[in-house]
Amino acid sequence: MLRDLKLPLSPAQIRSIIEAQDVPIALWSGAVSSGKTIASLIAFLLRLAVAPDHGLIVIVGRTLQTIERNLIDPLQSKFLFGPLAKHVHHTTGSTTATILGRTVHLIGASDARAEGRIRGATIALAYVDEATLVPYEFWMMLLSRLRVGDQSRLLATTNPDGPFHWLRKEFILRKDAVGLTHWHFTLDDNPGLDPRMVARLKAQYTGLWYRRFILGDWCLASGAVYDSFDDVRHVVDILPEMRRWMCVGVDYGTVNPFVGLLVGHGVDDRLYVASEYRHDSRAAHRQLTDAQYSKAVQGWLREYGHKGAQGVQPDWLFVDPSASSFMTQLWSDGVPGVAKADNDVKDGIRSVSMALAADRLSIHRSCEGLLGELPSYSWDEKAALAGEDKPLKANDHSCDALRYALHSSVNEWRHLIRADLEVAA
Repeated sequence: MLRDLKLPLSPAQIRSIIEAQDVPIALWSGAVSSGKTIASLIAFLLRLAVAPDHGLIVIVGRTLQTIERNLIDPLQSKFLFGPLAKHVHHTTGSTTATILGRTVHLIGASDARAEGRIRGATIALAYVDEATLVPYEFWMMLLSRLRVGDQSRLLATTNPDGPFHWLRKEFILRKDAVGLTHWHFTLDDNPGLDPRMVARLKAQYTGLWYRRFILGDWCLASGAVYDSFDDVRHVVDILPEMRRWMCVGVDYGTVNPFVGLLVGHGVDDRLYVASEYRHDSRAAHRQLTDAQYSKAVQGWLREYGHKGAQGVQPDWLFVDPSASSFMTQLWSDGVPGVAKADNDVKDGIRSVSMALAADRLSIHRSCEGLLGELPSYSWDEKAALAGEDKPLKANDHSCDALRYALHSSVNEWRHLIRADLEVAA
């Protein structure tokens, strides 16, 4: 099977593939794009070829979509897997695939309720993508379902998380006791990486994310969330012409401040937070209704002036997903482009960090609320000690609006960073 592969393999990858065949639990962790997924998928195919006929074969990920993107698509790539790719069959959206002639069940495990999907099952072979994102309850249920004697196997990959994450505390640090074999990968363990790709990856991450995803450290979330923010680098007094007004991010508040941030894509291929609408009911001694907020936001955008032109209409208006009544008001008022913001906090922070680190995000000096919050926006160290990464919930309303705007539109601007790095290389 290895002879059919089209890609080069490093000694670390080959060693892990061979060793993984005879251990109950195999875990690959380390840097992004370090070759751990390819090595683990080859190991999975080898185990699948000899898996017992009785017992289910399962692939687990955070969602069905991440399984398709992270695992099925690579397995179907002739560039990566050569002739083996034709033996991987899957219809997008289906919860099963056929791989090497075996039916493989694809299971999304985004919350603790997912453990019900495998309760009562007998599993012969399991593969888990991004194990730190799988709920603890699901992982433990999965282990209890590996019931085909000493032939059952569990293979998993992950990027590092905090040092108190259950996967590290209960399994990696106790690997001998629980029957786990662990390999740590760095960028140097992937012989297929172009130097430009390495440069791109290093530029996309900063602070906490750099330590975890580039260095592969299981490190604590502490200090400033946006530690690359620099008012000299990222604050501007003059805005360029805009290619498009991309979006508005809205953090809804009644007692707490209500914030809207207008983001444009400049002709210099940078993102600009051009203007901020902010209403603090405590400071104003007046709460506004949904209808009044809708009217205020529309008026703010209608009156905003830029380069002699007055009024902007952004492509999207991404709203705090918990503010359903406000979105209903906007829809009834005929406001175009209204959508629920993506409220994944960690991924959203990573998107903002990526834009700041790559110098692709600037903020106009008039956005006083946002500029006042960014330097003090910090990780909650008590939560980190309990194994959870989250920022302190204090003076964060403009930061939330920024996260809604940038993360919800990330697929529309991520290429700016990639193209910039390729030109530089």
